[in-house]
Amino acid sequence: MTASSVQNTLTTKTPEASPTVEWYEATEMPYYSMVVPMYNEVDSIQELYEGLSRNLAAFGKPYEIIFINDGSKDDTYAQLCGLAEKDPHVFVINLRRNFGQTPALAAGFDHARGEVIIAMDGDLQHDPNELPKFIAKIDEGFDVVSGWRERRVDGLFLRRIPSKCANWLIRKISKVDVHDFGTTFKAYRRDLLEHITLYGDNHRFIPALAYMAGAKITEVPIKNINAPYRASNYGIGRTFRVMLDLMTIKFLNSYLTRPIHLFGKFGLMSLALSMVGLVFLLVRKIMGVSIMIEHGPLLVVSVMLFMMGLVFFSTGLLAELISRVYFESQRKSIYTVREIRHDSRVWRGRPGRPIVPRE
Repeated sequence: MTASSVQNTLTTKTPEASPTVEWYEATEMPYYSMVVPMYNEVDSIQELYEGLSRNLAAFGKPYEIIFINDGSKDDTYAQLCGLAEKDPHVFVINLRRNFGQTPALAAGFDHARGEVIIAMDGDLQHDPNELPKFIAKIDEGFDVVSGWRERRVDGLFLRRIPSKCANWLIRKISKVDVHDFGTTFKAYRRDLLEHITLYGDNHRFIPALAYMAGAKITEVPIKNINAPYRASNYGIGRTFRVMLDLMTIKFLNSYLTRPIHLFGKFGLMSLALSMVGLVFLLVRKIMGVSIMIEHGPLLVVSVMLFMMGLVFFSTGLLAELISRVYFESQRKSIYTVREIRHDSRVWRGRPGRPIVPRE
């Protein structure tokens, strides 16, 4: 059966009216929420599900497993719906298209109901049997527990070296002592994630964003396993995107609430250099020197520096206004959900950033 025929079958089974019970009332409130983005992972689903179920059940507290189908083109969604129908712990969030890993994680975090939220990749490059390591650290009082691929087995030049350089730079700029920012395998306390909004590809910077919110962060060594059923989607190009995102994180970390301090520094430097040049030119003019003939380039540079100083100050003031709008406006979602499935029920057209009632 093809993916299109499976989708048609699922569509015909969808009830015309939404269930009277909301999706967050379908089961008892869990303590652990497992969030797993899925994109064309049909081969790994069953093994991953069995490993997660076995380990989460061993903790002895209510749990849920949230699979986010991020626009898969194979039978991933059909397989996930089958799990949701037979296991009441499984929820499937079906996004309208392929939004990417960060929006898929955001969808999972927004809909997770547990006090402890754990995220991992869906291609089995993370071992579900290592979940107890993360829970043990959460129980010690940490807010974020990050996985550390201490002994990496992927390519030296295309993966390991660029990753080491990027992680070193992120550590220095963010001041967060984490060795491996890139892995998705992390555990969080729910009350912390409620203070973090993800944009772009910023899921790898969650520890840095959490640090800004005052989180207590640690890491645990994990196995580095090559995805057994497909090749990695990541290459050296990701390193350049990380560098660009890092500039954003640095700004958010240091200047989000006071952008005039950043742009003002450059403005002051430009004005200071401009004044030095103009004072020198004024003295030379008083001495009878023809400025345009003797110091024409210096005059142009001094005027340009003066104008740049004004531009920096103007940009800083505009950024101050924008930052206030940022804090006072309502958050907008970076994804849209087509439907949520649990058991045989379907909730369609769900909004982003849902407000889940807490007990």
